[in-house]
Amino acid sequence: MKITPTLIVLFFISFFSNSQSIDDPLSQVKMKQDFEIFKQISRSANSGLYKYRTKEQIDSIYNWGNLQIEKLTTFRDFFNLICTISDFEGSVHNTISLPKKYFENLKNETYGYFPFPIKWIEGKWLVNIDDKEIPVGAEIISINSIPISEIIPNLYKYYSTDGVNITGKRIGLRTSFSKYYRLHYGLSKTFTVSYLNPTSKLLETKVIVGVGNKKYYENFNKIHSLPLDKFYYYNLKENQKYNYKQLNSTTSILTIHTFRMGNESTNEHQKYKQFLDSIFVTINTNGIKNLIVDVRNNGGGTDPNDLITYSYLTNRTFQENKEAWIQFKKIPLIKYYNIGIPKFIRPFVVGKYNKEFQNEFPIEKDGKFYQDEKSNDHKTWYPNKNAFTGTIYLLISPAIASAGSLFAAMLSGNENTTTVGEETMGGYYGHNGHTPLEYKLPKSKIIMEFSVVNLEQDVPKKENHQYNSGIIPDYEVTQNKEDFLNNIDTQMNFTLELIEKN
Repeated sequence: MKITPTLIVLFFISFFSNSQSIDDPLSQVKMKQDFEIFKQISRSANSGLYKYRTKEQIDSIYNWGNLQIEKLTTFRDFFNLICTISDFEGSVHNTISLPKKYFENLKNETYGYFPFPIKWIEGKWLVNIDDKEIPVGAEIISINSIPISEIIPNLYKYYSTDGVNITGKRIGLRTSFSKYYRLHYGLSKTFTVSYLNPTSKLLETKVIVGVGNKKYYENFNKIHSLPLDKFYYYNLKENQKYNYKQLNSTTSILTIHTFRMGNESTNEHQKYKQFLDSIFVTINTNGIKNLIVDVRNNGGGTDPNDLITYSYLTNRTFQENKEAWIQFKKIPLIKYYNIGIPKFIRPFVVGKYNKEFQNEFPIEKDGKFYQDEKSNDHKTWYPNKNAFTGTIYLLISPAIASAGSLFAAMLSGNENTTTVGEETMGGYYGHNGHTPLEYKLPKSKIIMEFSVVNLEQDVPKKENHQYNSGIIPDYEVTQNKEDFLNNIDTQMNFTLELIEKN
């Protein structure tokens, strides 16, 4: 076959048509159509829409969104708008995702990304990687003449947390700052960075070359803080998920990095139950008076691992939640439901899910569908016979969410618990969780996901906890810069000193 210039041109047209950039144009007509469907889905299916926001507030941001579309021209513009509104709702389980073609194109971009991971320390954003053009611990002042104090809030929309929590957003930013910067500000071949040198304390400016998406994440895997942060980022093996250590004759540490140990039907769950029973027998036998429970890396997991653990740490009866409800009797707008099967078959498949929802949420009241007393969520749990009765020191962080925050919220409500650390991203009084639904907007193919069960947790009212906050520690302790540079656990050291004083 003879290769002609025309064939070469057609080849390149075909090749590039299969990849789509987030900076490609998107018509305002398509944006408006998708935005209307986004609003319909949220109002009809998302029980968390008004959990932390009033109807007036939601209507107001929807009106704002309609006006914004008049100014937008690209797919990225519209994606950012949807992220902003979804984040405003305030649910850690809200996720807005790129269509596969856009995601793959983004992942394969070879330039334009800020090269260095950063981390929030004592109110400042510090470089979190060694042996680069800008030294580890340098405080970022501005990037491309934009103050870091302006950049950071613009990126919050990409990482949702419960209520109006901000601390948890820093977790997302320390992981994906470069990607979020690219999504908001676009690609940049170079970055003019102003920073405070940690050694000289002088303000310096340096132009650094951008890197590709993959290179940034390679750098992230070498972060300076990895010795302390690795248990949050690693894909933990079974023997890394939890451990117990006795420090001395009166104090021990129980560390639970995740509740992802499967449910009652799995061997891993059964091993975890055996582990708990064994260590709490040991704790009582050895006369331990102080137990440090460290869940700072716990982003959630599977029931009933959280509840079983709490049964060893309380003297009260409890249940998973006080109430739980959903917004619908049948999953609405199934033609947009992202289930990966033809639309004409969907009613037959979704019918099975509808029956499950109706069995789990049989009580209708004021347009909401509630669980009844037969639900496992309302099962009464009792303290384990080997439950600990001494003083508990609970270590918390912004990384805690979902089942992790349910457990930590209940434990922090104990009269014998002292809580140390930072506000969690997961809510204290409740959250939207359990069952996710995923929809695809038809024109942009943007994917929206949210959990549909509105939960009120079985926790006591606390005067210093607002309804829209995470768990607030009794002692707010954050890592200081010196400890960051030396990878010292500030919060653990504070807790050990507190025990010594007490």
